[in-house]
Amino acid sequence: MNGLDRATRATGSLWLRRFDAGPPAPDAPVLLMLPHAGGSAAYYRPFSPALSAHAEVLIAQYPGRQERIEEPVPGSIGALADGVEEALRPWRGRPLTVFGHSMGALVGYELTRRLERAGAPPLGLVLSGRRSALLQLEEDVHLRGDDALIATLTALAGTDARLLADPAFREMILPALRGDYKAVETYRHQPGPPLRTPVSVLTGESDPRVGVPEAMAWRELTEGAFTFRSFPGGHFYLNEQREAVTRAVIEDLAAFTAAARAGSAG
Repeated sequence: MNGLDRATRATGSLWLRRFDAGPPAPDAPVLLMLPHAGGSAAYYRPFSPALSAHAEVLIAQYPGRQERIEEPVPGSIGALADGVEEALRPWRGRPLTVFGHSMGALVGYELTRRLERAGAPPLGLVLSGRRSALLQLEEDVHLRGDDALIATLTALAGTDARLLADPAFREMILPALRGDYKAVETYRHQPGPPLRTPVSVLTGESDPRVGVPEAMAWRELTEGAFTFRSFPGGHFYLNEQREAVTRAVIEDLAAFTAAARAGSAG
């Protein structure tokens, strides 16, 4: 049984992975991590050991990649959020924090909207490397040829260039990458009440796709507390800033938990 088989069996869901055991208490906090476009659960595996000392870390595995490679890629943010929401049902009632990077931030935002409507709001939402859902650009990367799609990914420095030069690897990732870009580029924010969930926004100081004002614009979408932090690096600043990002998420987990306790006490 390989690592992903064990991670799947640990959660009982194709949509969720758990690489490390986490706190044993049945009411321990849960941290859900949502990958970027073209990304898989494995991207967050290096973050899991340190974070698992503070929460049960669940990592989403979207269809169309790794052991789910034969499944069709959903191609919409709403479908991804729906799939993750359904998979989370066994954890309903547990204190949940949602973390999403890039496309994962949009999935996390839409998931949080759904959880609030269902009466099961998370304690907090951490949005990384993504401009506000209100700020949609007209982009068509998903309609371009394979070389242009790979060039876009290469420019963001999220995947080892040596892997992207391998034809077999390119062929393997292109369907998921194209489907994810379609999901992002066809997403349109639907009006609705602002979140009540506290939001923490993280971004890279040199991200070519997300400026500080665009990241700060997430503030308009929540009535809850709002915090903002930036880190050295570009769109995938997490690669170089893993320890700093891990500390920031641990701080957010503590702050969200403290705020929830204060609210229930009041």
